Amino acid sequence: MTAYASLAAAYDGLTGDIPYAQVLDFLEAVLRQEGKRPKSVLDLACGTGSMSLLLAQRGYQVLASDISEEMLTQAAAKAADMGDRAPYFIHQPMQRLRLPIPVDAVFCLLDSLNYLTQPEDCKKTLHRVFEALSSGGVFLFDINTPEKLYALDGQVFLDENEDSYCVWRADFDTEENCCYYGIDLFSRRGDLWSRSFEQHCEYAYDPQTLCLWLQEAGFTMVRCFGDRRMEPPRSGEQRIYFYAEKPATEE
Repeated sequence: MTAYASLAAAYDGLTGDIPYAQVLDFLEAVLRQEGKRPKSVLDLACGTGSMSLLLAQRGYQVLASDISEEMLTQAAAKAADMGDRAPYFIHQPMQRLRLPIPVDAVFCLLDSLNYLTQPEDCKKTLHRVFEALSSGGVFLFDINTPEKLYALDGQVFLDENEDSYCVWRADFDTEENCCYYGIDLFSRRGDLWSRSFEQHCEYAYDPQTLCLWLQEAGFTMVRCFGDRRMEPPRSGEQRIYFYAEKPATEE
């Protein structure tokens, strides 16, 4: 079963602790620091659209893409009452991203880039994002650091609410440089419970390597930040944010 096929319907209920507003506050602080005021934004790997909707509510023109049809179905349902402000959702894999019009900024959050388990796909994505940006556009994304993924090896996590019970088991494969998550999901169906299983995988990307690949894709002004802090990452950082610019061309 593909990632998020079964988990999509339960995702929002199990991840209510994700601080979307605080993440966006941080991203906007970075943009202000860099003198950027984007009007149009692509929410790359948008999932169930929580950040996409928040972006639209703050006045951005929003495109949103994801590889999971099930997650996009949830996102579209959440945006159904937004009228003309609703994000425009696109079903695409990151490494084959192609937009109808360029955007001023691309956000790729919640370690979505780690889900590209082949380095070549990651490189392709960086190039596709570069092409999708308008002149002077910016790319902001985060990753789970290798240190975090290494430490997850052998860990078991439980998430639950009234309608769902989820067990995550993590295993880090050193040869593949990947952390695998085996996810057992139990969903309430009336008086009964339905069980499903998914396997997710995240690649442990080295931050310095990503900075090099960004530059090779054409980006400049590449910067790294700690987890929602306006300063460089610390040793042992669990999550790192990246900022990169597409050079502005003279008109």
